[in-house]
Amino acid sequence: MNYKYSYLVRIQYLGFRLHGWQKQPNVKTVHFILDKTLKFVFKGIRYKSVGVGRTDAKVSSVDYPFQLFIDEPVENISFLRSFNKNSPADIRALSIEEISNDTFNIIQSPKIKEYHYYFSVQGKNHPYAAPFLIDFGKLDVDLMKEGASLFSGTHYFGLYCTKPSKDSVLIRTIESCEIIKNNILTASFFPEESFVLKVRGKGFLRYQIRLMMGALIELGKGNITLNDINESLVEKQSKETLANIAPGSGLHLHDVEFSP
Repeated sequence: MNYKYSYLVRIQYLGFRLHGWQKQPNVKTVHFILDKTLKFVFKGIRYKSVGVGRTDAKVSSVDYPFQLFIDEPVENISFLRSFNKNSPADIRALSIEEISNDTFNIIQSPKIKEYHYYFSVQGKNHPYAAPFLIDFGKLDVDLMKEGASLFSGTHYFGLYCTKPSKDSVLIRTIESCEIIKNNILTASFFPEESFVLKVRGKGFLRYQIRLMMGALIELGKGNITLNDINESLVEKQSKETLANIAPGSGLHLHDVEFSP
């Protein structure tokens, strides 16, 4: 089904009350609310929206691109004004630009994604912080920083994926992985000190980053060692997934860069 025009739209959303990106029966998802808003904005005009990828329940994004296919031209400023007026408070459109239907495909186009996982280690946080970061109690953050660096490079990530298909590519390259003090996402109700795991790569497996964060939590608790993480990144006979999946609400899609 061909459409006359194509646009790249970037949005932000708070995922705490939503069940991920993908439409599902009887629950509110980002794509469901997005299309509901677009249907109101483009009354009577045929369109289709395709996201850059899935995010899990409660995962947020400060930069989520989707491709808009539509039969009529879109005026950028009026679209942003109308979308933001009619969308719920936890979704906001940032930008829109026309792109070629023939040369750009948001799924197949090469891209780099950067994810952030925000956490603290001081005890129970203010309830208002719950949608943004998780407190894991006392952890050895310096040791976790060493562990995070082990994920950088090309490794086998079969233990950092749930229910991979027979076609899943389990050898992946992480361009960078580090834990730093958080001065990126801040609020008056955040703990005095918090941290962020920053991960950049071309593509990630299902729950990969949350499982990586889970392993780092176990490292910080003293339940596993740096050598255990090294060994988990080498392909072996065992195909069991690591058990500790960090909660979704600490994870944020921070940035998506498309290659020329």
